[in-house]
Amino acid sequence: MSTLSAGLWPIADHRGEEGIPAARREEILTDPGFGRFFTDHMVRARWTADGGWHDAELVAYAPLTLDPATNFIHYGQSIFEGLKAYRHADDSIWTFRPLANARRFANSARRLAMAELPAELFLASLEALVQADRDWVPSRPEHSLYLRPFMFSTEVGLGVRPANAYEYLLIASPAAAYFADGVKPVSVWLSDDYVRAAPGGTGEAKCAGNYAASLIAQAEASQHGCDQVVWLDAVERRYIEEMGGMNLYFVYGAGDSARLLTPALTGTLLPGVTRDSLLVLAEDLGIKADEGRISVEEWRDGCASGEITEVFACGTAAVVTPVGTVKSREGSWQVGGGGAGAVTMRLRQSLLDIQGGQAPDRHQWLHRLA
Repeated sequence: MSTLSAGLWPIADHRGEEGIPAARREEILTDPGFGRFFTDHMVRARWTADGGWHDAELVAYAPLTLDPATNFIHYGQSIFEGLKAYRHADDSIWTFRPLANARRFANSARRLAMAELPAELFLASLEALVQADRDWVPSRPEHSLYLRPFMFSTEVGLGVRPANAYEYLLIASPAAAYFADGVKPVSVWLSDDYVRAAPGGTGEAKCAGNYAASLIAQAEASQHGCDQVVWLDAVERRYIEEMGGMNLYFVYGAGDSARLLTPALTGTLLPGVTRDSLLVLAEDLGIKADEGRISVEEWRDGCASGEITEVFACGTAAVVTPVGTVKSREGSWQVGGGGAGAVTMRLRQSLLDIQGGQAPDRHQWLHRLA
């Protein structure tokens, strides 16, 4: 037995037998899609009230065995994160702002009364898994290895209270470019029947229940011929919050006079790592960026007058996604010319260049994994 990532947190190497044959792996990497295939290994660690975090280990990817009375199945103490590993031209492998994900993971745990995972263990798990499965990291443009850290309660029993035991797992899945045939704007449906989160709720936590509650609204969007749902605030059902699981940006004007507005974090929105990065990157590019609020009426009227020229969503999976068409029960409208705007594409490419190692990392956002 060897120990991995001992400088951050000791992770025992229990990987066992070799995984998928190299030829099959290469076949998968030609068209991995998203979340369809998984690498050979995973990292696992456990927490108990008596022992804290312990037994961190790298093991073969395998099914889990759970007691039917496992706490999280019944009461939903389950959180997750998402980030990516990128292969650079020199064959080194990096990830983007993992400490921000580690902090958000801890915040999500705190909101759900779960044990908080130390940032050192979070980073060590990323390093251990990617070093073991580095051959799974794609090299094609905009392809990456998607990393999914998650944690759930494992106490057995039906008492309604915070559990006394938790398990942390990290798995990985190769991911193709989000836009395989070039960037295409999405259509969105403004949901007024459902809300994603209310003040005092779990909106700023990345917990499983938020996503379960969103599925019916996403299905409604599909029924109206839309790709995604846009959430409104829970109090007035008037102000824009998020698109699906992504943050939104509104572009006013064009060229040197362009400025950005993104809905402010109120406790009901997920504090996206990509969202935060774009606020900084916009300043680097000389684009004024503000946080505030925007109503449905302001969005519609701004597009009609030409004041709002572009709208885009941002998140780990797609990075930046243009919004072309908006639909609601009150009517529909187009954003700009319905295509991907110049400011949107400039920001998208600038961020991709940093992540892929083609541009200087001025803010030390990249963390080497292998």
